[in-house]
Amino acid sequence: MNQEFVVTPYVVSGEVDYDVLIERFGTKRIDEDLLARIAKYGPLHHMLRRQVFYSHRDLEWVLDEYEKGNGFSLYTGRGPSGPIHLGHIMPWIFSKYLQDTFRATLWFQLTDDEKFMFYDHLSLEDTKRWGYDNALDIIALGFDPKLTNIFLDTEYIKTMYPTAIKAAKKINFSTIRAVFGFDNSNNIGSIFFTSIQTVPCFLESMERKKKVACLIPCGIDQDPHFRITRDIAEGLGYYKPALIHAKLMPSLGGSEKMSTSASADATIFTTDDKKTVKRKVMNAFTGGRVSVEEQRKLGGNPEICSVHAYNMFLFEPDDDKLAKLYSDCKSGKILCGECKQLLLDKVWKYLEEHQRKREKAKDVIEDFFVRD
Repeated sequence: MNQEFVVTPYVVSGEVDYDVLIERFGTKRIDEDLLARIAKYGPLHHMLRRQVFYSHRDLEWVLDEYEKGNGFSLYTGRGPSGPIHLGHIMPWIFSKYLQDTFRATLWFQLTDDEKFMFYDHLSLEDTKRWGYDNALDIIALGFDPKLTNIFLDTEYIKTMYPTAIKAAKKINFSTIRAVFGFDNSNNIGSIFFTSIQTVPCFLESMERKKKVACLIPCGIDQDPHFRITRDIAEGLGYYKPALIHAKLMPSLGGSEKMSTSASADATIFTTDDKKTVKRKVMNAFTGGRVSVEEQRKLGGNPEICSVHAYNMFLFEPDDDKLAKLYSDCKSGKILCGECKQLLLDKVWKYLEEHQRKREKAKDVIEDFFVRD
């Protein structure tokens, strides 16, 4: 396996080895004992059963706090720089599962400031506009408005800033440079930003005026931000945030992370119409053979197939059905065209409903937002 891959909050490149990444980041694998413990509170989400969410920091301790009656909050976020795609909503769907299972308050950060500082082509007005647009996708997933606080950094900065500067005082530039690979060309806003991203870990504690555990469901590429937060949290008077990490959902083009900046034809956006979705799915990279005859004889390779990955991550929650698709592919019983059509039907059914809920979200958006 090629170990020359890079995973940071800002760059993911190469073929990611998730076992190596656990060692490199110093996280822990979610084992069978931990899964059994989570299962006491309800059916395990398919992303846990399939090790899509596979790594963690201090998840056992969060469950200890819950069992003591202290509860915990959830924190996740989005950098609003463009439309939402399926790779974005994958960890949010899991966050909703956690909210529903543990009745946890969710703090959802829209980092309009971050994207303005990191992208020259975006104005602050652009990132704010994208923030409100992206919020429609978040709300459409069905989060509980009584347990969900969505905020734009620039609209909640009066609340966050005192804690952000306390955090900033404890973080050296050498740490930021080492963790994120920054150099002298980075603007000072991007260097400061980790201090802002630290604060939502503590918002529930600030609101309740006592220390409350925080669990962050996120792609494992976001872990470096919160390693820094964990180093300084106790010095600020709070608990270290816990994390539960997901593998990165691949694009339809193959193994690379789904990305807004990658080929648009390899990424399905939540606002795509049926014709567009069909074109993208039908052109997806698969593990098929060069001919029908060869595939019937030798079978396909679902391990490298983006269609199989989409089913595993999101679109086939039934383990038995997923196993049958896998075995039918390996045996040559099903061909790539059939598999793509089955996925297309599921993706479009999901998106059609999501787009309906997204439109309705415009009427209730104020029920979710918090501002200074």
